[in-house]
Amino acid sequence: MRPIDATTIKMVEDKARSIREKIITMLGQAGSGHTGGSLSSADLLACLYFWEMQVDPQQPHWPERDRFVLSKGHAAPVLYAALAEREYFPAELLNTLRQLGSPLQGHPDMRKLPGVEASTGSLGQGVSWAVGMALAARLDGSSSRIYTLLGDGELEEGMVWEATMAAAHYKLDNLVLMIDYNGLQIDGPISEVMSPEPIADKFRAFGCHVVEIDGHSVEQIMAALDEARQLKGRPTAIVARTIKGKGCSFMENRAEWHGTAPKPDEVERALLEIRG
Repeated sequence: MRPIDATTIKMVEDKARSIREKIITMLGQAGSGHTGGSLSSADLLACLYFWEMQVDPQQPHWPERDRFVLSKGHAAPVLYAALAEREYFPAELLNTLRQLGSPLQGHPDMRKLPGVEASTGSLGQGVSWAVGMALAARLDGSSSRIYTLLGDGELEEGMVWEATMAAAHYKLDNLVLMIDYNGLQIDGPISEVMSPEPIADKFRAFGCHVVEIDGHSVEQIMAALDEARQLKGRPTAIVARTIKGKGCSFMENRAEWHGTAPKPDEVERALLEIRG
């Protein structure tokens, strides 16, 4: 197991904080976009891009790289912020989010931005991309590992479970499914809209090794990723309990912030809270 020390944890926590700042700033500039689910998954992406994944921003198409697929494609701001923080492109480009002609569209486009591995947005499809990538890596004899992030509301899509069943059938131990389990979707609580619960038990039933964690604890995220790396013979599902709008008290656990961008005064307040 790789060491998980206090210095590394602090570094990743600082990266997550910077990612949240970038999310708020770019969404405020754009005046539209998905805030709540981007903030809830910032710690997960910070761990992936600054601790777990083998990538090279200077060679975004390096064949042996690990790959990340944002299955919940509407949370594009968290991916863009993480890529900018990892220096795939200049951070100034974040100010063009959702503008006509910008490579930073409302959903990720792999043809326009380095580091984006799949064009996602239609919920349920990203995990299928990831399963295909993991199977291809297996057939190619590649050491690449594949990671995908799903929303808990996304689990209402049948394609998610077909893909998970295939991943278990092919024993894709190079695949990690991460579930941003914040309990809310655009129309309200997942338990009221179309409950996919019990989430962890379902992934176990579909053949995954399951790890349940606090999705805002960098130490727990790292430990779960290490556990997945050591596992052989089946995919891992990391069920991460999170808070929608994490880091901004007036956004936390409120479904209305699913697809609402902060106004200028809200940007100022949010940044003050994130910076502590």
